[in-house]
Amino acid sequence: MSPTREKSQLMSASEIDRTLVRLAHEILEKTKNPDDLVFIGVRRRGVPLAQRLARKIEAIEGRKVPVGILDIQLYRDDLSTVGNQPVVSSTDIPFPVAGKDVILTDDVLYTGRTTRSALDALFDHGRPARVQLLVLIDRGHRELPIEARYIGRTIQTAANEIVEVKFQEIDGMEKVLLTEKAG
Repeated sequence: MSPTREKSQLMSASEIDRTLVRLAHEILEKTKNPDDLVFIGVRRRGVPLAQRLARKIEAIEGRKVPVGILDIQLYRDDLSTVGNQPVVSSTDIPFPVAGKDVILTDDVLYTGRTTRSALDALFDHGRPARVQLLVLIDRGHRELPIEARYIGRTIQTAANEIVEVKFQEIDGMEKVLLTEKAG
């Protein structure tokens, strides 16, 4: 990966938290049957996002929302360019997805290819009643007809820019950065 330089901070820790509170309320407003609601986080940064949203909903409603982890490495359409042996982590969905109202979570929506891969992987586990996409950042530049139902923030970016989400659980820090490829 080519080196990058930081251009700006798009969100602070407190802004991320406020955004998640808003998204939790939006989800509750648009969910017909909360008993069928489940979160599935796309491995890596979609997982803490799903876990945090589940905790927010539990704090608001007093009801636990099941959370699953989805690894999409073997479903990627760029598998041949990722390396000889992609690093495959485990998928952990400890509940049936059939008939559930699944909220698929990821940190950044860009071309839509990760989401397509996630849908392929998800449907190998059953047929949900409904799948909705939630992303912290939508940066545009879609290559596939995919859009998120729940969006933390929409950011206009150039092709040479990268949105980096940093979560305490993975990165030891909490912020969203806009960086650009150096050179």
